[in-house]
Formats: sequence, structure tokens, C-alpha cells
Amino acid sequence: MRHVLVVSGPPEAPRWQRAFPDGWTLSVTEAASRLGQGDHAWVLSDNDAWLPLVETLVKQGVICVVLSWLPRKEEAFQALGAGARGYAHALSSIELLHEVALVTMHHGLWVGPELLSEVVGATFRALGGGLADQAGVLAELTARERDVVLAVAAGHTNKEVARALAITERTVKAHLGAAFRKLGVRDRMQLILKLSGHLETT
Repeated sequence: MRHVLVVSGPPEAPRWQRAFPDGWTLSVTEAASRLGQGDHAWVLSDNDAWLPLVETLVKQGVICVVLSWLPRKEEAFQALGAGARGYAHALSSIELLHEVALVTMHHGLWVGPELLSEVVGATFRALGGGLADQAGVLAELTARERDVVLAVAAGHTNKEVARALAITERTVKAHLGAAFRKLGVRDRMQLILKLSGHLETT
């Protein structure tokens, strides 16, 4: 796995460079054509091209982490909605960067505690008081797809959903796949963002 810092100008992330001494840098204009499946891209959000670039890289199978000099909740939701697996401060400690790398390369999601509480809060609103506002989002799903989606968004595993709904895990996966296609989302995180109104899809 290659760790690559994607920058819009001269590299100015000394802690990242110390964390990944064998890593290398690419410009925003080079990244899409030079990175592919399994690469680990750390994209600085200090330019207007970072969001479409993350979307492109994710489609190419690149694991993306967005680094921000001034982390903001709104930007974090944009990054996660684009498929990034992590969002962190560009001046994070070496130890923290190593942790982010470990989590994201094992297909996990890494966000800071403040953002995590926002995600949980958004999910709660979507599944509780805010659910009525999402009636249109869920309208095209079958009743069983809705049951599965809401259970998964609440944080339950496929096995737990299967047990609660008295169906097989295979059936849960089928309903979830159908719901993802109808809602235009790729994974559980995008589902949560969609339900909480933080992700617009077509």
C-alpha cells in the first residue's frame, strides 16, 4: 500500500511526512491518473478541487482521508459523503495519523470525537424527531427495505437485523443492496448522511 499526500502547492505537512517517511506527494492534477486500487491518498482540503478529486479517487478504489487545516463539521460531512474514509486535522500527531491509517486501511471509518457525536446526533434526529422530514427519502422503499434501512442506520449489524426481523442475513443484504441502489448511496455512512439530510444524491 502506498501512502500519498495530495497537495495543491509545495508540501507543507511535516507531521504527515514524518509519520510516513516512505510516502510521496502528488499534485491535485496528477492524483487521478497516478493512483488506483489499494492506494492510500491523504487529500488536503485547501483548494477548490479536493471534493471532486475525492469522489473520483474513491471510484478508482483509492482509500481517501481528507486533511484540513481548519476542520469544520460541514466540510467533514462533505468528505464523508464523497466516500472518504477519514477526516482529520492536517496537524494531527504522528501517532494519530498512524491510527487513522490503520483504521481506514481495514475499511473502517475514522473521525474525531466531536464529529462522531455530530454523526450520532444526526442519526438520532433522522430516526427520531427528524424521521418525518425524511418520509420522501424512504417513500420509494418497500416496507421491509425500510425496516432494514432504519435498523442498519441505528447501528445494528446484519446478523442483529436478521434476528430482529426473523429473516436470514442473506435476505438482509439483499434488501440493503436494493435500498442503497434506490437511495443512491454506497454504504452505511452515506445512508446515515442521507437520512440526516446531509447528503444530496440523484
